[in-house]
Amino acid sequence: MEALALERKAEQNRELKERLLQLKKERNAIILAHYYQRDEVQEVADFRGDSFLLAQKAAQTDADVIVFCGVHFMGESAKILAPNKTVIIPDERAGCPMADMVNVEGLRALKRQHPNAKVVAYINTSADVKSETDICCTSANAINVINSVDSDEIIWVPDKNLGDYVSKFTSKKVIIWEGYCNTHDMLTVKDVEEMRAQYPNAQFVVHPECRPEVVKLGDFVGSTTAIIKYCKESDCQEFIVGTEDGTGYQLRLDSPNKQFHFATKYLVCPNMKVNNLKKIVKCLETMQPEIYVPEDVADKARLSLERMLQVK
Repeated sequence: MEALALERKAEQNRELKERLLQLKKERNAIILAHYYQRDEVQEVADFRGDSFLLAQKAAQTDADVIVFCGVHFMGESAKILAPNKTVIIPDERAGCPMADMVNVEGLRALKRQHPNAKVVAYINTSADVKSETDICCTSANAINVINSVDSDEIIWVPDKNLGDYVSKFTSKKVIIWEGYCNTHDMLTVKDVEEMRAQYPNAQFVVHPECRPEVVKLGDFVGSTTAIIKYCKESDCQEFIVGTEDGTGYQLRLDSPNKQFHFATKYLVCPNMKVNNLKKIVKCLETMQPEIYVPEDVADKARLSLERMLQVK
């Protein structure tokens, strides 16, 4: 019975993939997928990556249509950087609780309190917040971005954990907003200690969106892309992974002979996982849901994203 169900599912996936190839051709579409997406989504993507790489790909593509498999703010960033393209997402419910933790009114109030500070916003923010920002960053380039800013005072939004980590690499005063990633913030010191006892030969690689006391335990600390690169190039054969479990797809692809243990079963972003193969096909058939960003907001937000892309 189970074998039959798996066979049926595989057949259905084959048909969906064929339909997807046909639609991509018809629409001149490109599929961008974040590393936290389901395996079946990453498998059909033209490009897999973190927020930074996917923002770059959106800005550079010749495609007419961008299918963004990630969460809503990522689709917005693609639309801002490629205003003449049609940007669609498989499921508009794919939000980001961390991005929702900062709002324009609160940010404006903080800017009034610190009139000499420049605002650095993590890319995990809405277009409205980006429009109130001097420069954006991702976890991959946050340290370089903060140090590139011409100010001794930085307002950092919205992730307090990443803000705490980045503040250790700059002499600037960093005023940190109190947001966090629900998924990364779940990982505790106890979880890591238990995994280390279970896998004594494994190295612990951790994302700086985790709590500071957890980050402190890392053998390697870095963005999703940096973690993937480190594990691929390392001589170590076994890793305890402290980031979202979708990264397992790329980790296993790059290093099929290495072992990866996720530090807790709760490292799953429910918003990232709402997208699937069926929804990608449907959104290309209907060209919905489409991402719109008001022109005045997009023009201001674009400056902060373009400044980020220029930082070396």
